[in-house]
Amino acid sequence: IADGKVKVPGLVVMKDITKREANHSEYVVNKLQELYMDDVLFSYCTLPQILDYACSFCGPNLTAVHTMLINKPPDTGALTSRHPLHQDLYYFPFRPADRIVCAWTAMEKVTRENGCLVAIPGSHHGELMEHGYPEWEGGVNKMYHGVKGLADSVFDKRVYLEMEAGDTVFFHPVLIHGSGANRTKGFRKAISCHYAASECQYIDVEGSVQDPIAEEVLDIFRKRFPNIAVKNYADVWKLRARHVRGKEGNL
Repeated sequence: IADGKVKVPGLVVMKDITKREANHSEYVVNKLQELYMDDVLFSYCTLPQILDYACSFCGPNLTAVHTMLINKPPDTGALTSRHPLHQDLYYFPFRPADRIVCAWTAMEKVTRENGCLVAIPGSHHGELMEHGYPEWEGGVNKMYHGVKGLADSVFDKRVYLEMEAGDTVFFHPVLIHGSGANRTKGFRKAISCHYAASECQYIDVEGSVQDPIAEEVLDIFRKRFPNIAVKNYADVWKLRARHVRGKEGNL
């Protein structure tokens, strides 16, 4: 996919900001999104061994709401391969949060050196916080928003999630987490899917702390897909949602 040998209509291929002018290659692409557009990639999201655990968090009726394959190529030195600490719920226009979970699976060995996940234990008991682009000297990749105003004491609580290939972590959408830069010459591939209970309801995020990301996503979507009419932020997410187990619902 990165080299253009396999073309998947609708699959979103994202590039690191420091390499955008380069040709597509494995060293340029940092992420694939909308995996439901490809049967092979989306098969991860329907694995029984993943769904069984997702059901224990969300209930028996599951919808896949967000899908990614994260490549994290070697950093150029600008540290743009890191991901600021954030809460996934910031991106989602549906609730309740306690019926949403992320499954994140390492596709190869994940270490502190190649940019493993970091998380703040217990932060999922908190509230959804204000996010924005961090003021990093080397720049920040598109839509890599981070929690604003985190105290140094919060950073001191970080736990590093080093993993072997095939290891999977499940986490709450309010958990504050991120990842470091890839300081190796290899990659740090992982695949993930967010699941929500099909009974979840879409909400209007206008006027909330989610305004910045909603406006940005809507602007990008309307430029990329001018022939698809969307009235609001929730409409974009309705197009992404795929029922994967149990009864269909509201998503």
